[in-house]
Order: sequence, then structure tokens, then C-alpha cells
Amino acid sequence: MSAEVLDNPVWAALNGPHRRFAEHGPAGLAARYTLDTTPFAGLGDPEDPRAWADLAELAGPGEEVWLTGLPTPPPGWETVLNLPGVQLDGRAVRAEAAPEAVVLGPGDVPEMLELVGLTRPGPFLDRTVELGTYLGIRHEGRLVAMAGERMRPPGWSEISAVCTHPEHRGRGLAARLIRAVAWAVRERGDVPFLHAAASNTSAVRLYEAMGFTLRRRPVFVGLRTPAKEA
Repeated sequence: MSAEVLDNPVWAALNGPHRRFAEHGPAGLAARYTLDTTPFAGLGDPEDPRAWADLAELAGPGEEVWLTGLPTPPPGWETVLNLPGVQLDGRAVRAEAAPEAVVLGPGDVPEMLELVGLTRPGPFLDRTVELGTYLGIRHEGRLVAMAGERMRPPGWSEISAVCTHPEHRGRGLAARLIRAVAWAVRERGDVPFLHAAASNTSAVRLYEAMGFTLRRRPVFVGLRTPAKEA
């Protein structure tokens, strides 16, 4: 399975398996996920000024978008977030189903948002659950751990929103859910991969112990589009 699509995963996903969640710029050189799924956007060619202009027109003046990779925005764009990250290849990960895990759907979103707010694994919005398979583990009826899929470039799927309630950490719940989501990804014929903040060394150690391998070091960048000229 070629990993080249992981160099520009948002663009590849929005012009592939996740096209139904895509909003494209008028010139077709930029795209973003619908605002209720995830804040990420992509450029067909991050070196092309026309793609940046297309993204600015798509988002509107003074609006925030997130990009991943190593983008260098043109003048007029304001950087509001610059987070060094890692991209991990999951081809060597052992995947297995987790019988205790339950499939999460739209009806579980309030609980999922509560868990995300407590643990802050990254952006999770009202319709993020629709991007792929989300699995959770409950304790006495309460959602205490979850993981799911976010970006889906052709042939690959990003495991995301991995989080465990602080009172239930140390039980291996995150690892079980990661393997279970990876199993669902493999059953579909795709390969799992992960993004993580480089500073989250404990999570990165867990992922590497499970068999994920470092592929590249992208940066997660939050940018504000140029303000409209007076």
C-alpha cells in the first residue's frame, strides 16, 4: 500500500473516501471538511499561491482553518496555532476485535463531547462521529473510553479521538480500542495510521509499543485567513 497520500492526507481524503464531507473552493484547488465534522482543510499544492487564494475565498475573510504538513502560508495569513506532531504508520500493528467495546453513533455524541472536553485528545465536533467507526467502553453505563476514525485518504484511515476518563486510566482501555478500530479498518481493506502531538510523549510511546512506526513529523497549523480589505 503506497503511503504517498499521507503526505497530504486531508486533500487526499476530501477528494477520495470523504468527498461527501468536503467543501471545495471555487477554483477546485483547496478543500475543507464541513465545519461540523473537523476544522481541517487541505490544499492541492501547498506551494501554489492560487491554492491559498482559493482556500481564503472558501473560508472567508478572518476565518480560522487548520492544516497539517509543513505549509508556509503567504503574507496576510495569521498563525494562531503551531503544534509539532508525528505521523505514525500502523502497518505493523496487531489488530483485534474488542468484544466489550460498543459502536458509538449520533445518539452518543453528548457523552462523547463530555469525554473529549475532559481529556482533550483533539478537535471533536457534533458530526465527527460520522467520519468512520467509533468504539467506546462503558463502565456502569458511563462512557469511559473511546477511539475512532477521522481522515480517510485512499487506502488508509487515521485513528483519532483516543481518550480515557482519568479515573479509568492504567487499565489498557486505550490500547484495546486502538486495536479494535484498527481491526475495523483492516476488515475494510485499509491500513491504520495515527497523528499525535510530538509533545505527548506518553501517548507516542504507547503507539510505538503497539507497533506504530514514525513516518514523518508534520506540523498542525491553525491559520486565520487574511482580513477583507477596506
